[in-house]
Amino acid sequence: MSEQIKVLIVDDHPVFRQGLRDVLETDPHLNIIGEAADGEVALEIVPEINPDVILMDINLPTMNGLQVTRKIKGQFPYIKVIMITGYDDAEQVFHALRAGASAYCPKDITPEALIGIINTVQQGHYVVGEKTMNQDEVLDWVEQKIGRFAGPLISDTEEMFVPLSPREMEILEHVTRGLSNKEIAYKLGISHQTVKNHMTAILRKLRVDDRTQAAVYALRHGWVRLEGSRG
Repeated sequence: MSEQIKVLIVDDHPVFRQGLRDVLETDPHLNIIGEAADGEVALEIVPEINPDVILMDINLPTMNGLQVTRKIKGQFPYIKVIMITGYDDAEQVFHALRAGASAYCPKDITPEALIGIINTVQQGHYVVGEKTMNQDEVLDWVEQKIGRFAGPLISDTEEMFVPLSPREMEILEHVTRGLSNKEIAYKLGISHQTVKNHMTAILRKLRVDDRTQAAVYALRHGWVRLEGSRG
């Protein structure tokens, strides 16, 4: 028998995690080696358990799945990440791939399809929708979408493939809570001008016109949660 694929499940809903585990354990080639209810726990256990593939929810408490994926891929580029989300749209796929994900699928995916995707990404391929792509093809796909999703002002090639930085995400979270730039500066211990510079970058990367649109974007895509809400 070929070596088992070690899988880590990262999702804050116990019922959904158990459902994924039940589905995946029907395949003898898959070994569920761990679960995490939030991104910070995932970051702690990844070095210890060394998974081959991570099933990552985008809408996580404390740190969203895009941020977690970016951190994990920065340290462990060989680990494959499959984004699983209720927010299924082409723009979200774009951000997931930029963060380093190998595949993106909705939460209502069939068990057979999910198992197929795990095997496909483990072989080094990417899966977007129904399409399997190699690295060159996925880079072409992202480049085709850049004008549409990333905005015409982005000129740095590196920036095109990187979602919001941790600091930008932190600022955006405060914006969704209704804080002004001045209040954010005070809370984070940085200058008012620094906050303004970050806001300019956030608006450019998300291709929105103002902070309200940026906040709506973050909430609509499950990047940020309102206090007390569950995604």
